[in-house]
Amino acid sequence: MELEADDEVLSRVADLFRTLIDREVMDNAKTVEALLSEGLQAIFDDLDLSVRAEIDIQRGKVSVDLITIQHHPNGVTTEGSSTDAYGGSVSTVQSVLLRIVVLNRRGLRPLLLLDESLAAVAEHYVPRVGQFLRVLSERMGLDILAVSHNPALVEASTTAYRIAKKNGKATFRRVGVGVEQGTGTVNEVP
Repeated sequence: MELEADDEVLSRVADLFRTLIDREVMDNAKTVEALLSEGLQAIFDDLDLSVRAEIDIQRGKVSVDLITIQHHPNGVTTEGSSTDAYGGSVSTVQSVLLRIVVLNRRGLRPLLLLDESLAAVAEHYVPRVGQFLRVLSERMGLDILAVSHNPALVEASTTAYRIAKKNGKATFRRVGVGVEQGTGTVNEVP
């Protein structure tokens, strides 16, 4: 009898958590739409992109589909999943921005770690990605640690280091930012 009562309490707690999580998802859909749309417009300024969140309840659970929308100059509008309709650049940027939303909404330490996460972004968009991430970092008090071989991301950073192997150990050298690749100042970091 006591086990049945415990099972009933646990079941109700699980239902409460599901309800709270579903409510949070629905409440934050507009925030996600706004941040993703702002990011896509800032980075892909040659495309007229935005995002719409379609919220549905399937099998008793909240489901959110993020639809990427492109308005073409001829008046035609195309819509679809970023992974299906727009390729690596758009879906990669959306993925990074969604991680930022989660960090912000969960009250987690404002630190975003990106390890070659932007490799799928087309080369001509990378400088804008770096600039947008820098603006977000400053606006949100967000620290971003990005590991990259792409000099355009180095240019957008406030602090950059070059890692090299020296005597079997990793050494870090600070690289001046905002200058052409290879001409930055290099100072040994203890």
